[in-house]
Amino acid sequence: MGECEDGKEYRCWEELLPDALGLIFRNLPLQEMLTVVPRVCKSWGRVVAGPYCWQEIDIEEWSQQQSKPDQIGRMVELLIGRSGGSCRRISVSGLPCDPLFSFIGDNARALRTLEIPRSEISDSIVETVAPRLSNVTFLDISSCTKIGARALEAFGKHCKSLVGLRRVMHPIDLVDKVCQHDEAHAIACSMPKLRHLEMGYMLIATEAVLEILGQCRDLKFLDLRGCWTVDDKFLRERHPGLRVLGPRVDDCYENSYWEECSDYSDDSSIYSWEFMDDDYYAVGSDDEAIWDDGQGLENLEVRFYGGGFSESFAGFDWPPSP
Repeated sequence: MGECEDGKEYRCWEELLPDALGLIFRNLPLQEMLTVVPRVCKSWGRVVAGPYCWQEIDIEEWSQQQSKPDQIGRMVELLIGRSGGSCRRISVSGLPCDPLFSFIGDNARALRTLEIPRSEISDSIVETVAPRLSNVTFLDISSCTKIGARALEAFGKHCKSLVGLRRVMHPIDLVDKVCQHDEAHAIACSMPKLRHLEMGYMLIATEAVLEILGQCRDLKFLDLRGCWTVDDKFLRERHPGLRVLGPRVDDCYENSYWEECSDYSDDSSIYSWEFMDDDYYAVGSDDEAIWDDGQGLENLEVRFYGGGFSESFAGFDWPPSP
């Protein structure tokens, strides 16, 4: 406690419980959490260096704007390390390699929400890592082009509480594919508890969707945008309680997808940021290169959503229909 000039007492911010400070700091942009807060005082630095701020790691927007895969890897390792194994949600776009996915499996076994769209992971690594992710209830593997039915089956087999799956593709992802009925079959056979399923732009027919509906009897929402060969009218007649989005939707998804995710700047300017390590921060640390992406960092902001994923959440934050 401190005392103002008029004699009234006030509580010092640095005396707040770490858990309370963590809840406050989680609303700040990622850049400020890592480079500004540690400079305020040692107690605040210890909070952002510990697990209090990192039970939910949402760096999807930041990762979409990185042109160097190693920066994404270093950031994921840094934040998961700080979470101390308590992380419940990870949202990152474009994991660059199998070893990084294995690192998540080894160090974030309490995960309930795993969102890794556009990641360069393989079927074989998913089969190896999935047993360590048994607590996952919501999974986003949209546009992960190097995985298929084997990975989906592995996730379903080991993530027995899985109730939400997002497997939305981009038409460009599928230029070399004829169909994805094997993936639909894997979903039907291994994920019986699904209540929310997004399969936008997958190459599937009505029969494949009927197989899923026959096995996933708790399904409440189905996103079929861009699945042009699916007879949605037949599905609605046969399953009147099912909420179906698509397939015929006036959708500019193809354009917005690349505008948001692939418009990297050619600006070569360098920004030097100071990273905190335990009770001090040092200019020129290796971590400062994470911010050296040649873009205006004032526009990079990471959103943190409280509460994570729960079965009572009906919306699952699916992409808005244009």
